[in-house]
Amino acid sequence: MTGASDWHPAQAAALAWLEVNQAALSADHMTIWNLHEPSWREYKSSAWYMDRLEREGFAVERGTAGMPTAFRARWSNGPGPVIAGYAEYDAVPGQSQAPVPYRQPREGVSPRAAGHTDPHSALGLGQLAGFLAAKHAMETQGVTGTLVFFGEPAEKMCGAKPVHAAHGFYEGLDAAISFHPHSFPALTNGCFWDTTSAPYWSRIYTFSCDNPETWQNEAAGGTVTHVHAMARAPGAIDAVCLMYTNSKMMKESMLPHSGSWTLNEFILTAGQAAADNIAPGYGQIQYSMRAPTLEMCQAAFTVLDRNADHVAAMTACTVEKAWITKTRAGLPNHAMAEITFRNFEKLGAPVWPEEAKSFAREIQSSLGLEPMDEPFFDGLTRLTPPWEAEQAFRAQLPAWQLNYAADDYVDYTWHAPTVRLYVGRPTLASPKSGYRYPEWTRHAMNGVPACIDPMWTKAGEVIATTVLDLLTDPDGLARAKAEFEERTGGGVGGSRWVAPLLPPDFEAPIGYRWPEYVTTPRGEEWSVA
Repeated sequence: MTGASDWHPAQAAALAWLEVNQAALSADHMTIWNLHEPSWREYKSSAWYMDRLEREGFAVERGTAGMPTAFRARWSNGPGPVIAGYAEYDAVPGQSQAPVPYRQPREGVSPRAAGHTDPHSALGLGQLAGFLAAKHAMETQGVTGTLVFFGEPAEKMCGAKPVHAAHGFYEGLDAAISFHPHSFPALTNGCFWDTTSAPYWSRIYTFSCDNPETWQNEAAGGTVTHVHAMARAPGAIDAVCLMYTNSKMMKESMLPHSGSWTLNEFILTAGQAAADNIAPGYGQIQYSMRAPTLEMCQAAFTVLDRNADHVAAMTACTVEKAWITKTRAGLPNHAMAEITFRNFEKLGAPVWPEEAKSFAREIQSSLGLEPMDEPFFDGLTRLTPPWEAEQAFRAQLPAWQLNYAADDYVDYTWHAPTVRLYVGRPTLASPKSGYRYPEWTRHAMNGVPACIDPMWTKAGEVIATTVLDLLTDPDGLARAKAEFEERTGGGVGGSRWVAPLLPPDFEAPIGYRWPEYVTTPRGEEWSVA
């Protein structure tokens, strides 16, 4: 890291605040990590953030856009730019892992319970640390402007940000910062340049068999006056099964075999009739798609909609189709990437202590591997200029494909100049070409402070210094905004601007039977829909 004399006084003050508060923030991270709540059910995690932000002097609006676990926190120190950031805090069902160097689910909960994977616990804490440090510097150094900090639930479903955008919560922002633990070997520590995240669309199909008597006439039941002896209607279980199998078989016909895209399904519920000879009355299946373009998403869901209609007719059901999310493709901003990466260069890449490396070697030993002197992969502490990372992306993608993978941060990019920051997360070095570590190894390191703290701590430093750059360097912010205007053909509402894909009155999908923790007379349990 460079010395204090190399920074604006406000940036130096923010970095000093982060250093003093690092141990307390580390404990905060473990608080969120230990809550490990899944999408749309992050009640304790979101409450922790809201309470903390209120104690820090932010005005917090709870339950924004009809989402109980979402929020918007605002703090102002006078006139000036409005800079936004956000926390995510949802964990992933079925990924429970204790912070130990061997496969072991967390104690006291189902092995199928949720666990932090990316991890969002550290993603949110890195953003919070950066914004709190910037706030401290603004107060002590007389920097004016406004900080807006969002709570964004259900990122694993790309859920909240499209809803916030549709409801107008991103209006009036001058710039936004998005941070994620590194996902791409070619972009361990750096920023997106041109190739950004792709659209993500998700829809639930609900099949209801409310009138099973229409399936066959009463003669099929003989002389029995109730349904126990009848040839019952196929009903909702068959509907879900037919939707699953037929759509799976048609998957290869939905889109051309070019460009990376995925289509995955989740059965929320099927049946509601036990094992009696009663037509199952209710079933739901969710489809979620990542694809490089909006047109590809639309093509696939046109087929899925048609399949659902035919399946409903075949099984004496009706079908309801409801969007869970529809995101746009990401809009790049070179000026924001340059400002952010300039600060990253001055700060240097994260560094992992011997305690973290020792834990990593224990993981390798538990897998029957020879522990390595340097157990983390060699790119983990290397900075990658955005334009160099872009070359690596372009080398593996067709020329027409400008968007890759998916994340709902993209909805910020259409309302304000936005940077997508990546910081290296602890990643084990492969013992040989083609070897892949089990997923639990990453998840275990997420709960070990020595392993995960260097990542979110560095993110906090980069975010804080970048926020303060945007507040104190009007020329830099002006470049970012001019580029946003040019790319959108005139800014929000411009000729090349893409509006939110969900309607302004969209109701967040909070009422479905998503996996969650429930309290019963038996205590707190993990409940899978």
